[in-house]
This record gives sequence, C-alpha cells and structure tokens, in this order.
Amino acid sequence: MRLRKVSYAPKLIAKHPERIMDIDKDTKVDVKDFFPKEQPLEVEIGAGKGQFSHTLAQRQPDKNHIAIERFDSVIVRALEKVLSDPLDNLFLVRMDAKHLENILDSNVVKTLYLNFSDPWPKARHAKRRLTHPDYLSLYKKILAKDGRIEFKTDNRHFFEYTLKTMNRAGMTFHFLSFDLHEDNPPKNIMTEFEEKHSINGPIYKLTASFEEDEHEKDVSGFSESTRPAEL
Repeated sequence: MRLRKVSYAPKLIAKHPERIMDIDKDTKVDVKDFFPKEQPLEVEIGAGKGQFSHTLAQRQPDKNHIAIERFDSVIVRALEKVLSDPLDNLFLVRMDAKHLENILDSNVVKTLYLNFSDPWPKARHAKRRLTHPDYLSLYKKILAKDGRIEFKTDNRHFFEYTLKTMNRAGMTFHFLSFDLHEDNPPKNIMTEFEEKHSINGPIYKLTASFEEDEHEKDVSGFSESTRPAEL
C-alpha cells in the first residue's frame, strides 16, 4: 500500500517539541525529559495514527507511554489526536526502531507493543521484520527484567515466524491466541488497522518475556482452539 504524503506534517511536528520529537541515528536524548512525572514506561513501535497508544495512555495514567512511528505522514495523525486531547503521559517519537537505544536505557520498558507491523513476506527482507532475532536482541536490552512484549498481527505466516524466533531466543509465552476477537479478551484495544481489517480474517496475538515467572504466567490463552503448531 502506497503511503499518502501529508505535506504539512514536517512543519506541524517541528512546531510541537513538547509533544513529539524527530530522532535520527545521531540523536541521543533522555526519555525522562519527555514526561513531567517519572512512572513505569510502556512503548509502542509502529504506532501508526496513534489510536492504540492514545487510548492506552488514557486508561493508564499511572504509566508513561511512548508511541514510535517511522513515517511523518502517519505520525502526524497521532499528533493531531494529542493536540486535540492532550495527555501528559504520552509522547510521540518519529524514528526508525533500530535506533531505540538512542532514547531508551537498558531495562526500562515494562511493556513493548508491536501492533500489525509490516510482515515483510519475502525471505530476502526477513531482517526488516520487527521480530527478527536482531530486533529481539535489542528489545532484550531495553526491557525491564519483568518486561513483556505484546504482539498482534493479521498475518498467519508472520505470527508463526514470530513464534519461532521468540522460541529460539528462549522466550516464555504467557498468552497465545489464534483468533483474538473470537476469544474476546476484555481489555483489548484496537488499532485503526484492526478495526478496518479484522472482518477479513482472524487476529493473532501473543505475550512473551525473556524471563520466565511461573507465578505470573497466564495459561488461559493456551486452549485447544489456540494451541500453536509445532515449533
């Protein structure tokens, strides 16, 4: 799908440094400067137009949230949401996810959300997938010791690929669903993409961590209907 250019996006982004920042490979900042209050941190990579992060920040005022999106013509829509309904615990960042360590120290992120990332279906593009082993190594650095990754997609092959890469990375799965809307979890927040495309087929979701905690593991998602294929 071709991205529609929004001509005013760069100017609007530059006008509101209190709400959004452009980060490139040479920019390093302290994430604490984004927020008036120090709180547990959650991050969404590939935030799109911002509906998910904005809703999550509304529901969780006791946590700080960073919404990251690579394209200015997309994240400007998230900025417009924030300008119309300001939230002190939500900050937007336009950047490539491979530069995450430019804004995040080690062991600081409680939850990392990957919602409907580009599946990059061709094998030669595998390194661009946000659940490629190189990215998982990066996430392991920035996640807190009890931090988790929540991943959603409508692409079955991408979901199975992610199960394999996370399994090989020694990650623990706390929740799996091969049809999220059929399972109907009460706290699911839909992205704009999810609202539009979920009628076309199932939504897949997993929650995983690098550190196993048997006391917190949620096995409710491992029903017969949601059991994964052999890894």
